[in-house]
Amino acid sequence: MGSFGKSTHFTTIQSFVPDFCPNRITQYESKRTGMRVVVVDGEGPKLHGYFVLATEIHDDSGAPHTLEHLCFMGSRSYQYKGFLDKLATRAYSGTNAWTATDHTAYTLETAGWAGFRQILPVYLEHVILPTITDAACLTEVHHIDGEGLDAGVVYSEMQGVQNTAQELIDLKTKRLVYPKGSGFRYETGGMMEQLRVLTAERIRQFHRDMYQPKNLCVILFGELNHDELLETLDEFEESIADSIPDPAAPARRPWIDSEETKFLEKTIVETVEFPDEDESMGQIDIHFLGPDCAKAIEICELNVVLLYLAGSSAALLENILVEKEQLASGVYYQINSRPKTEVTFSLSGVKTGKLQEVESRFFEILKSAMEKPLDMPFLRDCLDRQIRTTKYQFDTSATAFADDVIVDYLFGKRDGSTLEDLKTLNDYEKLKARDESQWKKFIQKYFSDAQHVSILGKPSASLSEKLKQDEAKRIEEQVKELGPEGLEKCAKKLQEAKVENDREIPSSMLAKFEVPPVESIHFINTSSARAGPALKVGRPSNRYQSIVEKDAKDMPLFINFEHIPSNFARVNLMISTQQLPVELRPLIPLYLESFFSLPIKRGDKTVDFEQVVIELERDTVGYDIDSASGLGNVECLRIQFQVEIEKYDVAIRWIKELLWASIFDEERLKAINSRLLADIPDSKRNGENMLTACHLMLHLAPESISRARCTLTKALYLKGIKHLLKTDPSQVVSQLEKFRKSLCSFPNFRVIVVTDLEKVQNPVSAWQEFISDLNIDPSNPPALASLGKRLDRLSPAGLHPGQPSYIVPMATLDSSYGLASARGPTSYDDPSLPALMIAMAYMNAVEGPLWVAVRGTGLAYGTSMAYDIESGFIHLDVYRSPDAYKAILASRDIVQGHIDGTVPFDPLMLEGAVSSIVVTFANAQATLPAAATSNFVRTVMRELPEDYMQVMLKKVKEVDVEAIKQSLRDVVFDLFRPEKSDVVVTCAPGLTEQVKIGLESMSYKPEIHELSWFQDDYGLKAGNEEDGEDDEDDDDEEGDDDDSGEEDED
Repeated sequence: MGSFGKSTHFTTIQSFVPDFCPNRITQYESKRTGMRVVVVDGEGPKLHGYFVLATEIHDDSGAPHTLEHLCFMGSRSYQYKGFLDKLATRAYSGTNAWTATDHTAYTLETAGWAGFRQILPVYLEHVILPTITDAACLTEVHHIDGEGLDAGVVYSEMQGVQNTAQELIDLKTKRLVYPKGSGFRYETGGMMEQLRVLTAERIRQFHRDMYQPKNLCVILFGELNHDELLETLDEFEESIADSIPDPAAPARRPWIDSEETKFLEKTIVETVEFPDEDESMGQIDIHFLGPDCAKAIEICELNVVLLYLAGSSAALLENILVEKEQLASGVYYQINSRPKTEVTFSLSGVKTGKLQEVESRFFEILKSAMEKPLDMPFLRDCLDRQIRTTKYQFDTSATAFADDVIVDYLFGKRDGSTLEDLKTLNDYEKLKARDESQWKKFIQKYFSDAQHVSILGKPSASLSEKLKQDEAKRIEEQVKELGPEGLEKCAKKLQEAKVENDREIPSSMLAKFEVPPVESIHFINTSSARAGPALKVGRPSNRYQSIVEKDAKDMPLFINFEHIPSNFARVNLMISTQQLPVELRPLIPLYLESFFSLPIKRGDKTVDFEQVVIELERDTVGYDIDSASGLGNVECLRIQFQVEIEKYDVAIRWIKELLWASIFDEERLKAINSRLLADIPDSKRNGENMLTACHLMLHLAPESISRARCTLTKALYLKGIKHLLKTDPSQVVSQLEKFRKSLCSFPNFRVIVVTDLEKVQNPVSAWQEFISDLNIDPSNPPALASLGKRLDRLSPAGLHPGQPSYIVPMATLDSSYGLASARGPTSYDDPSLPALMIAMAYMNAVEGPLWVAVRGTGLAYGTSMAYDIESGFIHLDVYRSPDAYKAILASRDIVQGHIDGTVPFDPLMLEGAVSSIVVTFANAQATLPAAATSNFVRTVMRELPEDYMQVMLKKVKEVDVEAIKQSLRDVVFDLFRPEKSDVVVTCAPGLTEQVKIGLESMSYKPEIHELSWFQDDYGLKAGNEEDGEDDEDDDDEEGDDDDSGEEDED
């Protein structure tokens, strides 16, 4: 932090360094406008800005949400749509925004302070002085097109969510928890029926009321110059002084000056139906009002109690409802920080016929627990864990303080005293003195004896049909009322608005903002050290290698260390699946789900699974098992532990014990398999995830673990496992033992540790215990098994796209999602890669060609291109479209236009494309742990030189327009060649035929199939039992292994 060399209108309210992390927090206030600024200093190439306004509204008009979009349409000095985003690409930046119930936040992520400082005042002017024209409101909020259909960016967004299960449940909750007159009662995103009548003037008035500097907090994270920041903000305030309301005029503070929310006076239980053809499983949301978010010690107490109640499978509610009684597939909780903190428990995968019973059981468990002694050792473990995870969070995340700072700005005291709560974690230490009666009193007050609102979410096939019929009837009546003349007026009005919005930005206006030099970005460099077979990669020449070698005598295990200054150790065991028999690979979901939830054999004793979980929670910060995609190989598995550095050896012992000492207990396997199956109906409701699932099933071979783990495999295979667990459970246990023997073999193991090598004890020799029972001869260890590659596990359709394309109707969708796939580069050294990177970056730019051609015309909420070296695919992804075919066609036409020259390349946007690639590299090392992992992936997994980034950036800068055209023609355009690409579309049933006709017009050969057509049981049949459960899917694989094609070194 610099010394203030120039006079400034900003005064320092406070500046302090928390005692649990090195990040200095400084809060300023402008004496001129009242604007607040909070800076959290940190190291790394990325800066993060959150520009937060407290926004309160007492209707469902959606005005807060509309401004989140309209502010990007131009400002007083820059009256052009897209100017801000085009500038962002030149300044190594990305913009975004979100609308919450109680605030609106505009975000800016930038590589380097120079670019951030350049764009900051331009961005803030767009927020405080946007143009908000009638034309912008028409296209961005709502309009009726020439066919009589309702559209608009905001309208389409809300159309996609308004009738989803969670949205319907949330809205009913708001209406029941909060009375009229409370801003927390309303849908700030906007209800469709109100968006249709929302006027531009209503939006402008809301902006005048809320978007004032005195209601703005500028929150910054990263490596920046405070003097330059305040100078920039002083100049910004000067530039807007004549256009803002008098800062000295009295103004109400949103939320704080509003009527206080009262605690619930009575308990309400209501049922909410949501549209879904599968009526087997519903969900339950239970809502409570808790302590004031500004009362730090009570919030600390709340965090600990929630861990005790539902923080793990050993916690009270989850242990009984999920693990023992199998009444739900999961119990989750969420906190919304408010003057009365809203706490929501969600119970997923509840049988529809048991919704009321399970809701009652939830409270029976709570009340019964209050009549017995609390498990105080476990509660103290929860307290200690909360402290550990809090410290770890601030050690890991660049923006870990964001939520705390935002909540303090919204609801804290303006003198800074409540922000001071971030100085220390002493409130948690104080809680260690609480006795059982005090903890019980807290739980009884806010939960077991508290009034609450319970919503039983019930799926309804008839509602699904009714909503579709009602909407069709409304549109029909709207078209009739408008008539031909009215429709023509609508079309003309829309076209005029588009012409006004799409005025070309003068090149000179953008050109005056120079692209900052790459040297202004402070990239993170981390150091490696290696032992055992890892030395074959290369022996690093640094002091950390010396530390490792002093402790590395006779180590046969592959161990790669990445050194970072830290108080934690991130311990990873990567496991090859190359030797795993194909017929056993669909067991992976069951194996992963049960890995931390089985009893274990410890000596001559059996430790039950609850005790295992309790000890894991006590010893670690976090633990996980999943694919090793984050370590550079999606076809491997990864076990990961995060522990305090002094518990490094404890993590190693846990990995050993869980791999070889776990007991495949039949009853536990039944419970875990049932839990996986219970989540299946819910996942069917997500069109984007099912799009990915179909892609995986089509383009990957059975050998791929991503396909074996895929939802559409689990749908049938786990049903077969359920049948076997009923009829011949020993067979399942036998198969899992074969699975373990094949997987847990020394040649399959690689160890990757990210930690502080100057603090950790015995970094290498601590692993001797791990291999002590494997009878490995250090002088002649077994050769390492191949890790396997995604490229070697593709199906014929994946190797040679151009087969039939597929349309998948889904009753839960109101729109469509599309994915076109073709072959692309398969090597990071491919000479075509630099041009492809530039071509896709140029096409994907915000307000770039794809944006303008697709989102700008209302053909989809989003579309993008991506490449994936690991699989050799390139993709075009269409997100939430009224007709995915039209979005694909528009994408094709804009690419063709750039190839044949009918659409010229913009030199300034080409500079921005290069900048966006720089940002991609910066994103991979946004924090020290991320940079360490990125270094391992780059140098070890991809075998690339340490200067790969610098070399690639040099090559990228040398790419000319002709090379980009060649890349578009020879590589990218394959996405639109039916003989070289496949298209998969998930869509609303009513869109099926028009999408089919459209794809056929592009010479594709689409087939229409239900999701069940893509399923694969890998030869395991479910038997003839009829148990009433749907043979569909859950959402595990799609969330973990989205083969979207984006290059990611993180």
